[in-house]
Amino acid sequence: MADKPGDLIQGTLDMLILKTLALEPMHGYGISVRLEQMSKGVFRLNAGSLFVAFQRMQRAGLIKSEWKATENSRRAKYYALTDEGRKRLNSETREWGRQVAAITRILDA
Repeated sequence: MADKPGDLIQGTLDMLILKTLALEPMHGYGISVRLEQMSKGVFRLNAGSLFVAFQRMQRAGLIKSEWKATENSRRAKYYALTDEGRKRLNSETREWGRQVAAITRILDA
């Protein structure tokens, strides 16, 4: 039986987008492709989910955007991490690690 794409754990989409943007500014499609690659195909995001997340994160001051030309000479909105976004990524990464460790202790009991 082939592995099927999984659903993201609720509340992790923003953290994963922030991590992707910590590597370099990207357009929405690039973020989607990068997350799929880094998860080895486990996570596949649809454009609608990303669009809503981008809007929410921009309102919160976590990311900023600007229109630029892509590698294919098309215009796309590129997103970049703000200082506030970097702080949020660091705090969410620490909290995620704490929760994963706790769940692992429970499952290993």
